[in-house]
Formats: sequence, C-alpha cells, structure tokens
Amino acid sequence: MLSEIKIFNWRGERSPTGFTLIELLVVIFIIALLMSILMPTLQRARKQAKAVVCKSNLRQWGIIFSMYTMDNDGYFPSGSSGKMWTEVLEPYYQEPDLRCCPMATKLASPEGAPDPWGGKFLAWGVFDQTYAQLGLEGVYGSYGMNGYVSNPAPEVKDPWGRDTKNNWRSADVKGGANIPLFLDCVWLGGLPEDCDQPPEYDGECQFGLVEPGMKAFCIDRHKGEINGAFVDFSVRDVGLKQLWRLKWHKKFDTDAGPTRDEWPDWMKGFKDFD
Repeated sequence: MLSEIKIFNWRGERSPTGFTLIELLVVIFIIALLMSILMPTLQRARKQAKAVVCKSNLRQWGIIFSMYTMDNDGYFPSGSSGKMWTEVLEPYYQEPDLRCCPMATKLASPEGAPDPWGGKFLAWGVFDQTYAQLGLEGVYGSYGMNGYVSNPAPEVKDPWGRDTKNNWRSADVKGGANIPLFLDCVWLGGLPEDCDQPPEYDGECQFGLVEPGMKAFCIDRHKGEINGAFVDFSVRDVGLKQLWRLKWHKKFDTDAGPTRDEWPDWMKGFKDFD
C-alpha cells in the first residue's frame, strides 16, 4: 500500500497540495511570455510553408504548360482566340484552387464582379457573367501569365496595339530560365515594359481597362519576393527589384528600369539586382 505523500514548506509545516492564486498567475504569465516569443517564429514558419506550397503549385503549372506545348507543336496558347489561359488550359488541370497561391486565397469579390482585382494577399475573382464569352464567369485565382508569352496568328490584330513580333511563342528559346511565364499576380496577367514605374506603395496597381503592367506582379507576397514559373518550366523566387531584370519580351531592356535612388520607400530595403 502506498503511503500518503506529504508536502511541507520551509518551516516544516504541512502545505496544501493545490496551487495558490499567485502561483497560477505566475504560470499564466510564463506561458504568455513564451507564446509572445514563439508566435513570430511560428508565423514565419507558416509563411515559409505557404511559400513552399506556392512553388509546388507553380511546378504543377510548369507541367501543365509543358503538356500543352507538347500537344501543340511546341507553341504556347495563342492569346487571341477569345479564350483566356484559365479556359485554354482547363483540360490539363482539374482543381480550380490550383490557380491560387496559398498566401492569397481570399476572394476579392466572392459574389462576382466585372473587374474583380486582387491584391498581394487577395485573389482576383470571382468574375461575373460580364465576360462569360471569354470563359471567365466564376473564375478566380492569384497567379497571372506573362502576356508576351503567346502565339497569335500573324493576321490577328492585338487588342492592345502592341507588336506581337516581340512575343515568346515557343518554349524552345535560348535563355528560357530568365523569361517569365506564370507568376504571383493581382490579375490574370500583364504586359510589363522596361519603362514601367514601381508601385508608389505596397499594393498599388492599375485598375481599369488598360492591360496591367509590372505593377500587377510587383507585390510583396513572399517577403520582398514573388514566385514564378519560367519558359523553360523551371520555378524560383524572384526579388521585386529583379522583375526589371527579366526578359518579359524580346526587346525588353533588362538594363533599364528604376535606379537605386528611384525606388519608392517601401522597396528601398529589398535586395538590389544591379
């Protein structure tokens, strides 16, 4: 038979076996202190895990684009058939959520809107019936395509008035690892130019009928970076200042772009790629 366990204080007197209110408060304080120390670490770990999942999503998109090009003589979608990439590539993927970076899954317009722009932590969509003829009704996502990666027919007039001779039409090109294909974005895609200015504040973008440019991709979604798939179907993170060093189209001047003194305050602390 086990003997009774007795607890004595420093005077040799028997003490109650329970905790006093002060002792409980001390324990609660210690737990709160540990939580305040651990929470930032846990949040960083959570964001890093989401960045890993984002890259995994983009690797799947690299496979999807690769399969499309194999089925179409090595060429990318035309971009002028009246269908967006979301519909053209639909036979190659089944899960709509694959269009979303895990850092940006909340929908900009859950009930539907004609121009449901997203944000750095906000998915674009859902599109209403306004653009149903383009296959966009009910569509959402938080990735976008480089609009210069497309293969329109020569006789097709580009709706934005650009020269499609500068397009990347095939994956079989030199330097594909530096040609953006599919990246974190606040819209379905964009047409960046080397003269595009960076956002004046984090999250600024063009809103309206004009096709978005670099600002659609220049979002601080992954600690000064975004993730992207490239024309050679590789995947990597891209520093925001590095966006101006990528070869978006054939005549894009990778030596242009903002100088060190021209970056807005919110971007000055990010890594330089001069």
